[in-house]
Amino acid sequence: MNGLKKRGGLFALLLAFVLIVAACSSDSDDTTTTAAEAGGEETTTTEAMSEETTTTAAPAEETTTTAGDSMSGEGVKVGMAYDIGGRGDKSFNDSAAAGLDKAVADYGIETQELEPTAGGENREENLRLLAESGFNQIFAIGFAFADGLTSTATDYPDTSFAIIDAVVDLPNVASLVFAENEGSALVGAAAALKSTTGTIGFIGGVNIGLINKFEAGYIFGAEQINPDIEVIVQYLTEPPDMAGFNDPAKGKEAALAMFDQGADIVYHAAGGSGGGLFEAANEVSESTGSKVWAIGVDSDQYLTAGEDLQEYILTSMLKRVDVSVYATISNFLNDGNQSGVVVFDLAADGVGYSSSGGFVDDIADQLDELREQIVSGELVVPDPTAG
Repeated sequence: MNGLKKRGGLFALLLAFVLIVAACSSDSDDTTTTAAEAGGEETTTTEAMSEETTTTAAPAEETTTTAGDSMSGEGVKVGMAYDIGGRGDKSFNDSAAAGLDKAVADYGIETQELEPTAGGENREENLRLLAESGFNQIFAIGFAFADGLTSTATDYPDTSFAIIDAVVDLPNVASLVFAENEGSALVGAAAALKSTTGTIGFIGGVNIGLINKFEAGYIFGAEQINPDIEVIVQYLTEPPDMAGFNDPAKGKEAALAMFDQGADIVYHAAGGSGGGLFEAANEVSESTGSKVWAIGVDSDQYLTAGEDLQEYILTSMLKRVDVSVYATISNFLNDGNQSGVVVFDLAADGVGYSSSGGFVDDIADQLDELREQIVSGELVVPDPTAG
């Protein structure tokens, strides 16, 4: 929908590891496990999307040792198939790459990384290439791999696979999903607290259920602060066109339009297109003399932006794909094949917000209070993908 809307550990984390953000099993039965199962205290929930047991990752602050202290990955080959944009997108793919890099440093695993064509037509081909090459564990970075991974994992039952942002119910596939709506609620609250115009914006890369979760959480969090806030929403493309995740020019165009309509803070969930938002915030601020802000996504984008753009990045919604990748590799080295759904939510520090630049330091107490209300269940952030 290109348009406007108003107002709108280790899978049960079996092993402890230190959460390092770079400045950022079930078999196929009917159960799901969540990542908040810390210290052996098991929390089981059932989600309509998969009806499997989901394990949530243990909060990082409860861990004190690294899995790398006792394990070696010598002789283990881990492949990673990125989605469009690949390593270097300064967002989603780069977060996955950070987790892989940490595993290489800690365990000495052998790796190979593949990127798809601009249209992503060869996603399954890349998975099969890695499987045929004898890689022990293979990551599919993104929901768009779901069909291709289902076919590939079925044909290679002795290979361990993992997929980000999708559920593939096979005995050799680990499905790693996130509570993007919860993390987005925190940056939505930050936007409402910092806005001086009472109007904020949201740019989604593609109008799909996953990105709708970011939007829903953002609006929810903003409305907890200001029930009358206006939220302008625009998606860059409609499925099956996934180009909205890698089109900075279109991202900039959408952001400029929102700033022109009175928004003074805009949040993006648009992958590589988000670079255009940062450029727009810079351009508008410099030309008008009135500062406007951008909010990043997935990784701490203040740390990857150019120095000329950093002062316009209020915060970023952290989706810790790096942690999920690292934990999954650690679990594989420890226990071998794995399957099931693992949810990285706010309680597990699987999502959150960044404070680089110090721009949200003055509202940190309010954001942390909202976080506790969500973690305790006092507030339930809407999830448009829930059944």
